[in-house]
Amino acid sequence: MNHETLAKYYAVHANQYEGVYLKPERQAELAALKTRLAEVLRGHKVLEIACGTGYWTEAFASSAASVHATDLNPEMLALAQARGLNGVSFAEADAFDLPAAPGAYTAVFAGFWWSHVKKEEQDAFLAQLRAKVGKDVLLVLMDNCYVDGSSLPIARTDVEGNTYQFRDTAGGERFEIVKNFLSDSQLRKKMADRVREIRIERSRYYWLLSCRLK
Repeated sequence: MNHETLAKYYAVHANQYEGVYLKPERQAELAALKTRLAEVLRGHKVLEIACGTGYWTEAFASSAASVHATDLNPEMLALAQARGLNGVSFAEADAFDLPAAPGAYTAVFAGFWWSHVKKEEQDAFLAQLRAKVGKDVLLVLMDNCYVDGSSLPIARTDVEGNTYQFRDTAGGERFEIVKNFLSDSQLRKKMADRVREIRIERSRYYWLLSCRLK
C-alpha cells in the first residue's frame, strides 16, 4: 500500500507541494544545496527519478549535459513541464520499474524520494537500477534530516524500522506516509553491497549522498 498511498498523496497535493520549501529557517541551506547539486551533476546525462514539480530539476538543468526527468504522477509532471526548462525531457515512469537504458545516462538523481522507500525495498530498488542503467553510473540522493520543531513529528515506527508521518492536504484529506530519517551509518550499511565511493554531505536540515553503482 505504500506505493499507492504515496502516489495518491502527491497527486492530490501537487499544487501545494512546493510550500515545503518556504520555511524561513531553511532558505540558506536550500540555496547552498541548489549550487552543490549543479556542481555534482555538471556535464552529466541525468536520469531524474521522482522529479515532482521540477523544483530540483531547475537547479541543475543548465549545468547538466541533458536531463530526462520522470515521475509516477502526471499531475506532478504537468507542473514540471510548465517550467519550460531547456535540455530537459519528461516521461511518466515508476521508479521501481524503469525502462532499460544501458549507456543512456551517466548519472541518476532522486531528491527527497529515498526517505519514502521502505527499508526492506531499498536493496531491490538498487539492484533493478543497476540492471537498467548499467555499472559505474553516478547515483546522487538528497533528502531530509529530522529536526525537532521544523520537521513534522513521527507518528509511528513499524516492525522493519520504517517511520511514518501524517500529511494533511489543503482539501482536508489525511495520509500516513513513510518518511525515514537515515543516519550516515544506516545509509552506508544499506548501500555498501550495491555501490562504491560513497560520499555523504550533511547539514542541519538536509543530506546529499553521491556514489557509483557497482
